[in-house]
Amino acid sequence: MKFQDNDTKMVVVSFVKNAGKIAFAAKEIDVGEWKGDMLAVGVTEKDMTKDENSKFQNSILKKLDRLLGGLLAEVSSEEDFTGKSGQSTVLRLPGLGSKRVGLIGLGQSASSPSAFRGLGEAVAAAAKTAQANSVAVVLASSEGLSNESKLGIASAIASGAVLGIHEDNRYKSESKKPQLKSLDILGLGTGPDLEKKLKYAEDVSSAIVFGRELVNSPANVLTPAALAEEASKIASSYSDVISANILTAEQCKELKMGSYLGVAAASDNPPYFIHLCYKPLSGPIKAKLALVGKGLTFDSGGYNIKTGPGCSIDVMKIDMGGSAAVLGSAKALGQIKPPGVEVHFIVASCENMISGTGMRPGDILTASNGKTIEVNNTDAEGRLTLADALVYACNQGVEKIVDLATLTGACIVALGPSIAGVFTPSDELAKEVFEASEISGEKFWRMPLEESYWESMKSGVADMVNTGGRPGGAITAALFLKQFVDEKVQWMHIDLAGPVWNEKKRVATGFGVSTLVEWVLKNSS
Repeated sequence: MKFQDNDTKMVVVSFVKNAGKIAFAAKEIDVGEWKGDMLAVGVTEKDMTKDENSKFQNSILKKLDRLLGGLLAEVSSEEDFTGKSGQSTVLRLPGLGSKRVGLIGLGQSASSPSAFRGLGEAVAAAAKTAQANSVAVVLASSEGLSNESKLGIASAIASGAVLGIHEDNRYKSESKKPQLKSLDILGLGTGPDLEKKLKYAEDVSSAIVFGRELVNSPANVLTPAALAEEASKIASSYSDVISANILTAEQCKELKMGSYLGVAAASDNPPYFIHLCYKPLSGPIKAKLALVGKGLTFDSGGYNIKTGPGCSIDVMKIDMGGSAAVLGSAKALGQIKPPGVEVHFIVASCENMISGTGMRPGDILTASNGKTIEVNNTDAEGRLTLADALVYACNQGVEKIVDLATLTGACIVALGPSIAGVFTPSDELAKEVFEASEISGEKFWRMPLEESYWESMKSGVADMVNTGGRPGGAITAALFLKQFVDEKVQWMHIDLAGPVWNEKKRVATGFGVSTLVEWVLKNSS
């Protein structure tokens, strides 16, 4: 299905073309016998301990060093490689089936998913530098690990490798394809359980790459129509479990979505309300969930235009980061096909622009639940679109809703660039999502929903204003959203304004996808 917009796209691209396909395999083979371009060894600082003769005490390092005539110990000393996190050294040496041996530092100890995902990313970076096609990864110390731990570690390494080789070169005139074609994971077991876990890592990682590429796409390419098109493609690709219902502005008007349409009114590019629904192939439904993502494909601020230092108008293509997490999750779940759970993926997509038809400061909008909103700031537009999206989600008969939005700068001020803020009245839902985040390795922090702050959101002429004062801005934004959620529904708001974007590299992170997928699977089992 084609969706119309009035923007002339200067660049035509497709998504996840350069995700890079790596063939993963789990093997039990002696490190000295493995043949390929590079053998990468993940080492902790403890693994690098040497005896009085400057010889390794770790059995794997000792074996490799013996096969290389002591050169491994010698080079690690000369380069002051101690196994600290972020350290790596790669040697091209004769004497092994592998052309190169790399040591990748894991720090004092490694136990978290993020540490092993970091190992996978470091291996991908080393492989890129060495132009290696075939790589093996082994941990210097894997004794005493449970089977469950081994599965989790292998999955995290594989995920890190996929994300590590990804470079979004779609908008560059010249680009190199990733060299890495195969990755063998040694010493963590073999068998169908591990193969299934590696397949899962691939599915989720490719969905994260998809989310990154959506956020990286500029607003002249990723219009609301283009976002709706991408959502429809997900439904077409996994039509056995996912269906799509894309609503036009006229259909949204019939549903009385005045809050959402108020934001969309200024743009020449029409809005599209995206609703995907996942239903398992068979069996009973034990849980009905909704994932709601903010989908502003560009945010100028409206008449309260973004101006001055730090306004970040140049990166406001990222204001659909919540929708990227939601659609990325849909893509992953379409591949994984979990039983027992129905999931609704909802995005009220539009642009916040300036024109004679646009909403003005002081306008009063009526949301689809009948509540009225005095617009005292047109740049607090995301919550206006989410208001109608949350009402719509509740009307699908779901029991739990998680919404994700690049909602406030206040949340970045509070938690910095790498932690998302979590707001929910439900301790049970908080527990579920935080348990999912422990597996994904993404960082979240629960924030208070301080009801007394609602005083600052009261209007003299409507039910509420759309923004309070500067103090506690992330909290009052969450309290605003709460007005549009049925009290019987467990609800969580995630403000991911910080972690959705890597400011240093100037690229998207794909934040949220991994945690959402884990959360859905927890509700499936």
